[in-house]
Amino acid sequence: MYAIIRTGGKQYRVTEGDVIFVEKLPYAEGEKVKFDEVLLVGGDGEIKTGTPVISGASVEGTVLKNGKAKKIIVFKYKPKKDYRRKQGHRQPYTKVQIDKINA
Repeated sequence: MYAIIRTGGKQYRVTEGDVIFVEKLPYAEGEKVKFDEVLLVGGDGEIKTGTPVISGASVEGTVLKNGKAKKIIVFKYKPKKDYRRKQGHRQPYTKVQIDKINA
C-alpha cells in the first residue's frame, strides 16, 4: 500500500517504512508526526483519490532528525561592471520515517 501526501508545498509518494526528507517541521527528534493531506491511496489493484484530499485518511511517521542540507553557492555578477555578489544557503530539513498509512 502506498500514499501520496502533500507537505511543505511538495508531494511525496510514501510506503510504510520509507524514510523521506521534507521541509522543516516544528517537531523534535523522536516525536510523532501526522500528515492529514493525503491526496491518493493505492495498492492491491485499487486506487482511492481525493478531491483534493481524502477525508479521514492520514499518514503517521516519526521524526528521525532535524538538520541542514549541503551548502549551495549563489553567485551573481555583471560582466564589465565590477559587480559580484557571493552568498551561501543551507536549506533546513526534517528526516521522517513513515510508520503507518490509515486509509
